Amino acid sequence: MSDVASRRDARRASLAVGLAVSAYGVSFGALAVTAGLDVWQTCVLSLVMFSGGSQFAVIGVLASGGTAAGPAAIAGATLLGLRNTLYAVRVSPIVGPGWVKRLAAGHLTIDESTAVATAQPTLEGQRWGFWMTGLVIYVGWNLTTLAGAFLGDLLGDVSRFGLDAAAAAAFLGLVWPRLTALQPVVVAVAAAVVAAVAIPVLPPGLPVLVAALVALVVGLPDLFGRRPGTEPLRAHDAALDEHGPPAPDAGEAHR
Repeated sequence: MSDVASRRDARRASLAVGLAVSAYGVSFGALAVTAGLDVWQTCVLSLVMFSGGSQFAVIGVLASGGTAAGPAAIAGATLLGLRNTLYAVRVSPIVGPGWVKRLAAGHLTIDESTAVATAQPTLEGQRWGFWMTGLVIYVGWNLTTLAGAFLGDLLGDVSRFGLDAAAAAAFLGLVWPRLTALQPVVVAVAAAVVAAVAIPVLPPGLPVLVAALVALVVGLPDLFGRRPGTEPLRAHDAALDEHGPPAPDAGEAHR
């Protein structure tokens, strides 16, 4: 794939995911104000924390326990934020050297920027996907957070607009093209089941980390991966189809 084509595909994916996820910021802004935060507190939280899952964890705990639940809110947000450490390891080669660039990348390393970047087949596309997705969501999320904070009382129950489903649909669109072999299908299904079972019994943040262990359990031993020797046989068969069977040597021709 050419650099032009890879950049084009990365831009399309970045805009699609960025706009869908940014729209969900309206929900956060409205819920944060409902939970007791001021408009400026809500906006600062989005500007500084910029991690949707962690932000919702904070306001969820605050809504149930008030300011006295602050330590629990911080603990839940921290647990959810730990996954970004794993993402940083993956995107580090994509970002490249330079401490200024890495510092900026650290703030934009979220679920969506990592997902779009790693979905691209070329390094050029990965870099475009990471930076563009991160920037689109950062700007969009903060603008919609502000809008949701001001309109919170007018919007009422924001869940009825289906904004949470839009974010989930964006992730499904990224994952779906990768489900072409048995191993990624097993990982996706098993992780979803583990997360669904863990959510009612574990604190916020832990179900995501527990579900991530599925990839390690299945991926490290390559339980459902391609068996050794499969690829060379495919290459050999392709060569036979294209060129026909090898010609016999002189000795075989006389026997």
